[in-house]
Amino acid sequence: MRQRLITGLIAGGGFLGICLWGGLGYHALVVMMAVIGFYEFVRMIGLPAFGGTAVIGYAGVLYAVFPWSLLQLTNPLGMMGFFWLLMLLFFVVTVVSKNDIPIGQIALMFLGTVYIGLGFAYLAATRSTPDGHGLFWTILMLAAIWSSDAGAYFTGRRFGKTKLWPAISPNKTVEGAVGGVLLAVIVAALFALFSGGLLPVGRALLLGGSAAVVGQMGDLIQSAYKRVYGIKDSGTLLPGHGGILDRCDSWIAVFPFVHILGLLPMY
Repeated sequence: MRQRLITGLIAGGGFLGICLWGGLGYHALVVMMAVIGFYEFVRMIGLPAFGGTAVIGYAGVLYAVFPWSLLQLTNPLGMMGFFWLLMLLFFVVTVVSKNDIPIGQIALMFLGTVYIGLGFAYLAATRSTPDGHGLFWTILMLAAIWSSDAGAYFTGRRFGKTKLWPAISPNKTVEGAVGGVLLAVIVAALFALFSGGLLPVGRALLLGGSAAVVGQMGDLIQSAYKRVYGIKDSGTLLPGHGGILDRCDSWIAVFPFVHILGLLPMY
């Protein structure tokens, strides 16, 4: 627990410091996290970390998270066009290899590229929203996600009796999940009250609820595929916390979700 606390304070403090700095420094950090996250994903599914299909995946993640707008560049393909071409390339690899690289492998690689690439792309883009309040939106969403985690943990320990999804995550409870949602909504509402009119209370409640519900689902998704592959953590980068995907599983589910629903200013 002591190691976990120290690692959390150092990593969390460092991330928030660079987030305050913003710009290319912050974006570079998110790019690095995305690449490490994809490396963990490839290792987790039992494939060579730098094999042929993995290299295509790394390229896809880098393309998705590349700071196009910060460098005042236009994404030449657009995200939808790029991912369609990436999918086609993966299929071509299967055909050219005469099924030595089976469709199951390229399907997993494509899924991981989209999941991690878009997840971190939206995390980076939130810091540079066109309304000029990217720092506010980023801190708001992180605070809602973290308060959901804290609310679920402490409510679950105190009142938890009904298992939420024991086949995937045996320690999570329905009571804890509800506690997490309530605390996230309260924290988001407090952001609204002190936002000077930037964030209406109704939108804050939607953002807080989304952060909690989708964030908890992101955590369950990570638990589900770790259980399939029989591992405890996605990596060992953060002592006591596991890897990047273990710490960011909620983030890469929540940030795309709230943008796609139009709850944050689109980049």
